[in-house]
Amino acid sequence: MCGIVGTVSAEPVAQLIYDSLGLLQHRGQDSTGIATAEGSVFHQVKSKGQVREAYRTRDMRRLLGTMGLGHVRYATQGKASAEEESQPFYVNAPYGIMLVHNGNLTNVRELREDLFGVDRRHMNTHSDTELLLNVLATELQQVIRGNQLDPDQVFDAVERVHERIEGSYAVIAMIAGYGLLAFRDPNGIRPLVLASRESTLTGEDWIVASESLVPEASGYRKVRDVAPGEAVFITMGGEMTTRQCHPAPRLIPCSFEYVYLARPDSTMNGISVYEARLRLGDALAKTVAQYTPSGAIDVVMPIPDSARPAAMQVAQRLGLEYREGFYKNRYVGRTFIMPGQKERTKSVRQKLNAMPSEFAGKSILIVDDSIVRGTTSREIVEMARQTGAARVTFASAAPPVRYPHVYGINMPTRSELIAHGRTIPEANEALGADYLVYQEVEDMKSAILAGQSTVTDLDMSCFDGRYVSGRVDEEYLRWVEETMSS
Repeated sequence: MCGIVGTVSAEPVAQLIYDSLGLLQHRGQDSTGIATAEGSVFHQVKSKGQVREAYRTRDMRRLLGTMGLGHVRYATQGKASAEEESQPFYVNAPYGIMLVHNGNLTNVRELREDLFGVDRRHMNTHSDTELLLNVLATELQQVIRGNQLDPDQVFDAVERVHERIEGSYAVIAMIAGYGLLAFRDPNGIRPLVLASRESTLTGEDWIVASESLVPEASGYRKVRDVAPGEAVFITMGGEMTTRQCHPAPRLIPCSFEYVYLARPDSTMNGISVYEARLRLGDALAKTVAQYTPSGAIDVVMPIPDSARPAAMQVAQRLGLEYREGFYKNRYVGRTFIMPGQKERTKSVRQKLNAMPSEFAGKSILIVDDSIVRGTTSREIVEMARQTGAARVTFASAAPPVRYPHVYGINMPTRSELIAHGRTIPEANEALGADYLVYQEVEDMKSAILAGQSTVTDLDMSCFDGRYVSGRVDEEYLRWVEETMSS
């Protein structure tokens, strides 16, 4: 999971990209990068850490130009600590290409062999984004006809990229002197939205981003989601062209975007994230009522912030009091996307503080958006008991995470997952709660998809083990686990 943004404008774009990355900070906190194009000249700044820490005034002054892109990184391949793996990545031929990517490729072993043995390209990092960039550069080189690059040649290259790579990918690239390219994997697993606003100089300014809140916050009107398999090319003069570049696209977005990853004020694939989380709470309330004894709960409390909509609905549906018992320090990053178990454990109590007046002598139902490794959840249960809770019931608005997520979320090893190989009572014993309630898989699916007909299926691979893209089998999962542990 990363956050990406790209824009073509009649005005300098550095500040717009900086502001947009701040809005996408929840999608990645390891590193960040901005690149702009001043004619055919690229300018770039990359740094470890969060957006507000990474850029100085002198950096912003260097980022000249009216076309640009940006990235916030959450490492799923390569090392979170490796600054050279920060995006964007650059290759100098053909023309010069800068690229950012959100997602995760699942055929990296085959790609590395082909890029070295067939395409004769050198990789300087372990990042799958660098692989993707070099595949695009190779295929673009192959389709160039004549001295000028036109959108049809770019789209031909994207068609060939789709044939070679597997997994999830939302991509934004700048081609020096020509324009901005954006495309999405043929299953639409990772999100990408397109928006525009009127410009007195070019007619229209354009922006593409991971979430709809980015263009909305900057006065753009959302045009639509980029379709699965589709490519969008915007010239430096603001002319936009699109083409479907895959013969059999399907829209199967990642369910975890709606459960946890996206901001609630975003709309993805026509589905409001906030409203989906309210419906997850409605469904969870029924399961809580079914599996917990009558009178076992006095108050409902969310783990802020992403679980708040679901918790409010649980309280309302069950006729229970809703209270905010945990105070969140907003200057500590999201524990789930921190790069190591040690960092996650340490940061839980730095991030959350339990208020004794809300816990003393009460039977508490704690609602969280999901339980992945259980690190945070165990600490929270212990905090509630130490603060005086008489009984602790823990409920997850998502089903048990039993399988690795290979499409851009850091859940690579089954041994890390608290629900893998355990029954719910066994998971609860590891968690230390009095009762543990999970959302049902079909209830989650129905809650997210309700009220619309555009999306009919979801990638729920970490919940049901059904991988919708690429050759993800037992051998591949073992290889991923061995790679991550080495």
